[in-house]
Amino acid sequence: MTRRITLLIVLAALLVPALAPAAERFPPPEFSFDYHFPEIRVPQPRAEVFAWVDVAVLLLALCMAAWLAIRRRSRREVAVLAVFSLLYFGFYRGGCICPIGAIQNVTLAIANEGYVLPVTVGFFFVLPLLFALLFGRVFCAAVCPLGAIQDVVLLRPVRVPIWLERGLGVIPFVYLGAAVLFAWTDSAFIICRYDPFVGFFRLGGPPYMLIAGAVLLLIGVFIGRPYCRFICPLSAILRLLAPLSAWHVTLAGDRCIKCHLCADACPYNAIRPPTAPDRSHPPGTGRWTLAAIIIILPGLIALGAWLGHTGSGLLARMSDKVELAARIYTEQQEIVEGTTEQSEAFYALGEPAGGLYREAAEITRRFEVGSAVLGGFIGLVIGIQLVAVSLRRSRSTYRVDPAACVSCARCYASCPVVAARAAGRPVELAESDR
Repeated sequence: MTRRITLLIVLAALLVPALAPAAERFPPPEFSFDYHFPEIRVPQPRAEVFAWVDVAVLLLALCMAAWLAIRRRSRREVAVLAVFSLLYFGFYRGGCICPIGAIQNVTLAIANEGYVLPVTVGFFFVLPLLFALLFGRVFCAAVCPLGAIQDVVLLRPVRVPIWLERGLGVIPFVYLGAAVLFAWTDSAFIICRYDPFVGFFRLGGPPYMLIAGAVLLLIGVFIGRPYCRFICPLSAILRLLAPLSAWHVTLAGDRCIKCHLCADACPYNAIRPPTAPDRSHPPGTGRWTLAAIIIILPGLIALGAWLGHTGSGLLARMSDKVELAARIYTEQQEIVEGTTEQSEAFYALGEPAGGLYREAAEITRRFEVGSAVLGGFIGLVIGIQLVAVSLRRSRSTYRVDPAACVSCARCYASCPVVAARAAGRPVELAESDR
């Protein structure tokens, strides 16, 4: 019943027409040919007080999520908070500013002295990371609108094999590195450009992104949070911070009766089962495998850096300024005939091409360095994933993996030990533990 009510609320929000007031931010250039400008509508800046209201709501929601997931242990209340976050940060605020996109703002502020990072944007970036260090991934649990919209549609969860999940888990780190690279070179905010759900929140967007979002939601009916687990760049950071958290989701601990119900209830492979003695491999095999991976790790980093540097030119062409500079050069050298709308707009400004060429050269230089770093980073991530696969941890009970756990509280209702503690009943141990 709760899920049906949630679905009705989300569908109602999708059907509510909302048009943001618009204003023309920059005067259009005057073209020498007949050209009709399309009508462009952009939201007007909000008053600063409302930006601080958003920060206050974010902080309150994070506190509530931590309390509900770790202290109250209530799936129903976590779900209600997630719906509120979906409606407020998603449909009301249009998905902006969000902690995921704030990664790019922070990067640009570090790389470009001329860009001043708004304090409120800095809070949106820092607060989820701080709470991850304290309480695990409670931002994912009930505050992130992108996670909430996927959580709502999860109706028939299917378990993803752990080997496949680890392989796909490299993608968020690649996406994170690419987003930082494009923001550092002041080329594009690709997280915002390719956000699959912001079109739903704003009731409009590029058709290809609306289709991508619909496909992800369709997959999300069966695979829990596919964007969060296999794409989201912020999840890559939170996966690193959550294992360091002071408090996070826990289950029965030493009182575990090994009924496997919690693992069945978790759609995110975040609950690791007890390990059995592995007699299929000779003693020491895992250590030799781990040593081999560590030895080849520098080679993976070097190979990635070389590939990244080799492809830097192709990545640099994705910058509008680099592409425009190349077009202006070919037109001035009469390599091509005619002009484009972009080159006509540049000529209308009356600025010399030398300044554009210098900007493009600086961006290209940054891409040469940044692409090599990105390639080496990807090689490092792949090596670490191989190390994680080769390591064999010993567990006597079911344990929550803080890196994978999104603190959704689904496992609590299925654990008889947790239910018994909540009701004040005594807990029976498993036969093997007596």
